[in-house]
Amino acid sequence: MISVAPQVRRISVAGSLSLSLFLLAGCASYAGLHPEGQLLTTDQLQGAASAQTPSTNAWPHEDWWRAYDDPALDALIQQALVGNPDLQGVAARVRQAAAMAQGAESTLWPQLGLSTELTRMRLSEHGQFPPPLAGTTQNINEGRFGAAWELDFFGKNRATFRAALGVARAAEAEQQAARRLLASQVAQGYFELARLVTQGALLQREQGVREAGQQLLADRYKAGLDARSEWEAAQGQLAEVQRDRAALDGQMMLVRHSLASLSGQAPQALDTLLPQLPLPLKTSPALLPEQLPAQLVGRRADIVAARWRVEAALQGLEAARAMFYPDINLRAFVGYSSIGSLDHWLNAGNRQPGLGLALNLPLFDAGRLRAHYQAQTADTDAAISSYNATLLQALRDVADQQASLQALQTQGEHQQFALTRVQHTFELAQQRYQSGLTGRLPVLRAESAVIQQQRLMTDLQVRGLMGRIQLIRALGGGYESTSSASPSSPTP
Repeated sequence: MISVAPQVRRISVAGSLSLSLFLLAGCASYAGLHPEGQLLTTDQLQGAASAQTPSTNAWPHEDWWRAYDDPALDALIQQALVGNPDLQGVAARVRQAAAMAQGAESTLWPQLGLSTELTRMRLSEHGQFPPPLAGTTQNINEGRFGAAWELDFFGKNRATFRAALGVARAAEAEQQAARRLLASQVAQGYFELARLVTQGALLQREQGVREAGQQLLADRYKAGLDARSEWEAAQGQLAEVQRDRAALDGQMMLVRHSLASLSGQAPQALDTLLPQLPLPLKTSPALLPEQLPAQLVGRRADIVAARWRVEAALQGLEAARAMFYPDINLRAFVGYSSIGSLDHWLNAGNRQPGLGLALNLPLFDAGRLRAHYQAQTADTDAAISSYNATLLQALRDVADQQASLQALQTQGEHQQFALTRVQHTFELAQQRYQSGLTGRLPVLRAESAVIQQQRLMTDLQVRGLMGRIQLIRALGGGYESTSSASPSSPTP
């Protein structure tokens, strides 16, 4: 017996050590897992200031459309910002994300609860209650006030809250992106309708010129001065103008229906809307800055939202990492418990206080935590990729709009020269007609040429107007982040 005891002790110590090493080796671990994505910056893409730095440039303003000084446009955009159903859906998602963040924040604080239970029941003769209670019918009275608090030593709950807060702030930024996109869509639709109205007026004038020319050729044909083919050609040209006017009327109705839908109104609500183009088009709205700093792209709400999505994913990764560590919960309660009459329920002898500390450490979970962490790293990489794609698309969008505006400026200069030439030709034809050197037909043909060039000029000017609106949208539409904190710039 005496000689065997040391061997038994040695075996026990060796077994305990082996068991401890086995348990430690089997503990859940996130070793070897990490995000692979890297955030792009405009420093890398353009050698300019980072897109994360807020711009001090005051252009464009948040209410940029007011520069057109058009009360009808102002009212329509405000109506759209209030009544658009898609925007209302985005606002609902913002409220939902904010509520989820509030729920996540609640885990940082102690939880209090009060419960009361009064039950009348027959106690089993062979259960946990001894005689004389066994086999009798009694009142079981329970009342308890309890408190529980998860001691967040490893930051799991804090990281979860920050992740939910990042999602909420991303939703807010996405709401602003939707508002600015909607404003630009309404403004473009409004000016497209104004273009059609202007083109309609020019076509009406063209129709008058064609009718006069057709009548003149009819008279000349009857007088034997021209061939019938000239008269028939004029009739065909008049029919083309009438066709184009009918097409314009149809296009105007479609644009009105689109604007009504964007502003949350019935399709017929804007049937009488007849907007006019701002004049002069070249100076409305405010002139573009000579240079557009790259950091202006950082004012795009969709880029800010993508940054917050990255921040939320990184915080979610922190929360997933903390799940590999122990959960420590503190629990306390005080109450009263009795069997029998309620008269003696709250006696001091029936008090039932308690205090407890619980620790939960994951050891073997068949890879569940590691799979969750790996999924979270993939989610982080996806968020980083989404941000990079949003940034690249934004830079391309701005570059495209600038290139389009430059091309339109060159086209406009050539078109202005062409318009000036035909106007001069028209003036000469009028002078010759008034001097009796020619008939009226050359005057009508010269006037028709002027109208055609005016229509082309109107289209180019409106395309330039649309391009400026698109550039304002590409630069964020005057968005300024209202969050008290900005997304950090961690390197994964």
